[in-house]
Amino acid sequence: MQDTAFDPSYTLTLAFAAALLAHTWLKFWLASRQIRHVAAHREAVPPLFAASISLAAHHKAADYTIAKTRFGLLDLAWGVALTLGWTLLSGLSTLNALLAQWLGTGLVQQVALVAAFTLINGLLELPFSLYMTFVLEQRFGFNKMTPVLWLQDAMKSLVLGAVIGLPLLTLFLWLMGATGPLWWLWIWAAWMAFNLLAMVIYPTWIAPWFNRFEPLQDAELVQRVTALMQRCGFHAKGLFVMDGSKRSAHANAYFTGFGAAKRVVFYDTLLKQLDPGEVDAVLAHELGHFKHRHVTKRIIMLFAVSFFGFAALGWLSSQVWFYTGMGVLPLLDGPNDGLALLLAMMLMPLIGGVLRPLLAQVSRRDEFQADAYAIAQTRGQDLASALLKLYQDNAATLTPDPLFVRYYYSHPPATERLARMSATYS
Repeated sequence: MQDTAFDPSYTLTLAFAAALLAHTWLKFWLASRQIRHVAAHREAVPPLFAASISLAAHHKAADYTIAKTRFGLLDLAWGVALTLGWTLLSGLSTLNALLAQWLGTGLVQQVALVAAFTLINGLLELPFSLYMTFVLEQRFGFNKMTPVLWLQDAMKSLVLGAVIGLPLLTLFLWLMGATGPLWWLWIWAAWMAFNLLAMVIYPTWIAPWFNRFEPLQDAELVQRVTALMQRCGFHAKGLFVMDGSKRSAHANAYFTGFGAAKRVVFYDTLLKQLDPGEVDAVLAHELGHFKHRHVTKRIIMLFAVSFFGFAALGWLSSQVWFYTGMGVLPLLDGPNDGLALLLAMMLMPLIGGVLRPLLAQVSRRDEFQADAYAIAQTRGQDLASALLKLYQDNAATLTPDPLFVRYYYSHPPATERLARMSATYS
């Protein structure tokens, strides 16, 4: 009798189950710490914020954080159940076999497999998305989305998926079957090219399909912002105001695009909340990311991580035990490229869970650098007051759990961020 301990399929099954269990336990443990920590500090505003944040606002931020974190636990549990259902409980294998019986084996069947999986999985996760928008966000006064607008967004997303996603998927699957053992290198190149192209076409062609973008009309603010960008050596295609208020009360500002297509976008909610000096400081922070080449470095990091990811998939996809170890029976008389892509997608959260603390640490470091640049270009007090307003208006907790921060937070918590600012400009 063969010893199953040395069977690669059996070993992968055990490793996958153990990794999924460990990943889930870690997230539950961190979320529980976050809930307890925020609740324990709910009744007192941290001294650094006592003069600017009311106890009522602090209560709202704590309650919002706790509610989102608890809901996140339910969402996580459902996501784990779906992953198990698709893999070890044979859901993906069954779907693949049914489509093979209906469509035969080949490229069309593999495209249909990925498309059907995406639609079914999206429908199964839909109740959680609806609850988040129309119940939780509504309860705390952030949701401005109407059911009609939500339906319009959903239909537009489906059309975009069909127009852009299906041809891209078909190209990938064709490359996997037509370019030999190094197919993964061709797909990696195509994927990177698509990401760079998307940075160019998204601001001009895709984003306006969902939101209205109008040129910034405030002449004084335009003059201030233009002068700041010239002082920082930054050029943009235009300054725009986005009607973010039709979906949410949350505020933001961002750069989008690539090369000559770069543009500055302000949420209308942001301009209502901040005075001109504060807008300058927030914009200078974003300029700091470009000055330190954070965007370029993240693109390079994406190139490197995806390169090794596709290389690993190139090897794994040729191993039968990769499929059977994940609970999927590969087709014996046709390609299994769509299966390989879907299984890789299900493994990505586990791999991302290992990398996440490191990536979060790098991101927090970048935020500190951008803050320092903004303070050098504008008034540090303006940046501090702008961030305080945004923390309050977005109901961001001032008292997160330190370990939760280290694992998840891409931005430093308010206490660390403002303390470092104060030390810089005081």
